[in-house]
Amino acid sequence: MSFDGYKEVINEGDTVILYLTISQVYNVKAEGKTLNKKGQQVENIFQTPYGALKCAELIGKTYGTKIQLSKGWGYILQPTPELWTITLPHRTQIIYTPDISMIILQLEIKPGSIVIESGTGSGSLSHALIRAIKPQGHLYTFDFHELRTKTAGQEFQDHGLANYVTVTHRDVCCNGFGEDLNEKADAVFLDLPHPWLAVPHAVKALKSIGGRLCSFSPCIEQVQKTCCELKNFGFQEIQTLEVLQTQYNVQIRQFPTLDVEFLKYPKTEEVEKKDREVQKCLTAIPPAQQPGHTGYLTFASLYPIWARTVNKNEVDSD
Repeated sequence: MSFDGYKEVINEGDTVILYLTISQVYNVKAEGKTLNKKGQQVENIFQTPYGALKCAELIGKTYGTKIQLSKGWGYILQPTPELWTITLPHRTQIIYTPDISMIILQLEIKPGSIVIESGTGSGSLSHALIRAIKPQGHLYTFDFHELRTKTAGQEFQDHGLANYVTVTHRDVCCNGFGEDLNEKADAVFLDLPHPWLAVPHAVKALKSIGGRLCSFSPCIEQVQKTCCELKNFGFQEIQTLEVLQTQYNVQIRQFPTLDVEFLKYPKTEEVEKKDREVQKCLTAIPPAQQPGHTGYLTFASLYPIWARTVNKNEVDSD
């Protein structure tokens, strides 16, 4: 499938990205038929601001092709985790690319890594994690909501990623990640209302040689409780970051010039003309408003088991 590596031609069933403008990007499925609300098979037609697209016409076309619509045109692009993030159907609040890039960097994820994620949500981060750990690695993702778990599992299947991910319906705060994952993970990611309750289970899941943990929380009170629990269980290098993306506008602006030599002369017509001279300069203009808060990213390292300073009774009693 198209998510599992790059390909030239669109096959039936592939998910493709329809690009109209920078703010009008959609995901569509290259299928001739689809089910309507009554469960009946009908022709698969995707409506856009620039007219209708018959999805069957996508089959056999090359990625990057300019496609004609009834009132305009667009481009059909290869799907990537970044494009999927901005076009996916939202089942929950999602994590966006600026935070995702920092998570993958700080967790030190690479091809072959074993990663645990909770919760799965809409699968935005999951797709990026899978791309980072392929082809030898594996993602174990958990969600307490059964329907979301089934929906995400079907999406991974449709996108050809099922071999790289295991989706499980479980409340990890109460039941942990399962004994089969003990000392197996290189990294653990938590996106939970009470992440501090999952910290003891993360200690069990991380490899005996150590690993990295990340917790995403929108509230600083959640961060405080999580950091205290991380410290109690021997985590080191605990730090919290907030990623705020700022977009500068590059413009040519005019600035008045200042000639110090002319300041000592009387205000003649020539001097006043010199004062009115301006110079054009290419500069970056900061935005009028700063971007809003998304969440705090808390990172921590668990050292090798022989170097950990943790009360073993706390872990054993979990």
